[in-house]
Amino acid sequence: MSTINQPKVFIIILHYGDIKDTKECLSSLEKLDYPNFEVVVVDNGTGKKFKVKSSKLKVKLIRNEENLGFAGGNNVGIRYALKHKADYILLLNNDTIVEPGLLKELIRVGESDKNIGILGPIIYKKQDARNKKQTIHFAGGKINWLYTKGIHLQDTRYKIQDTNRVDYITGACMLVKREVIEKIGLMPEEYFLYCEDVDWCLRARRMGYKCVLVPWVKIWHKVSASTKEFSFSYIYYHTRNGLLLAKRNAPFLIKILVYLKSFWMLAKQIAKFIILPSKRKWAKAIMRGIIDFYIAKTGQLK
Repeated sequence: MSTINQPKVFIIILHYGDIKDTKECLSSLEKLDYPNFEVVVVDNGTGKKFKVKSSKLKVKLIRNEENLGFAGGNNVGIRYALKHKADYILLLNNDTIVEPGLLKELIRVGESDKNIGILGPIIYKKQDARNKKQTIHFAGGKINWLYTKGIHLQDTRYKIQDTNRVDYITGACMLVKREVIEKIGLMPEEYFLYCEDVDWCLRARRMGYKCVLVPWVKIWHKVSASTKEFSFSYIYYHTRNGLLLAKRNAPFLIKILVYLKSFWMLAKQIAKFIILPSKRKWAKAIMRGIIDFYIAKTGQLK
């Protein structure tokens, strides 16, 4: 297939963790039926030497000296892509498997409407080969301000042939037009991990762009392969970053409610820490997240 008049896409894969996952992701990209793309693998400070080889893909490996977080690591790849004349940038988790029509269909939808700025597919959980049931992990994002978080919708009540406007697209698989990045800037690095994709989408929407789910396109994701769900860091980042997300983006009256609720949460966790020894680790993570938010501590948990 000729690349003439086909927008140039750079696929950014942030590697942190199992090289086996990254190689499986690259193997699935070899089957893409879209002709005009390159792959950038960003080693996000693993400190481990490895090579990424493919006879079918053009792959650039960039090594970061330290872990720059999700946004910081991806921004290294995004800068490279913009410098090399990318028309679109696809952020893709290294623990995903894509289907061949992913780029072709997403680009077709993106090109069909100048107001579409960010788009993505339905994401299914990667299951054991013996389990044939497909479980949806992401079918569009919706923001719940009172809970200060983005929620992954997991239903398919909409018509499968229609695109659907959503609050946000997850950074696990997010296709972004070059012009959007040029207008809104790179991903916000203050979050370090979690909520930066939501913030980025909200920034794009304020500039008049639509975030769109393309439900007939799908990928598979090994959910929480890189970060243990409900670990101390998981709870901490979700607590602190949810408050930061609300501070930056929520309507004024909602912000007041969020701040009031945060004080109630802090008092509740202090009580749990004192009374319930079994809940101390969870309570400590939430307390630290709230306190760090109020002292404006951003970036990596240290």
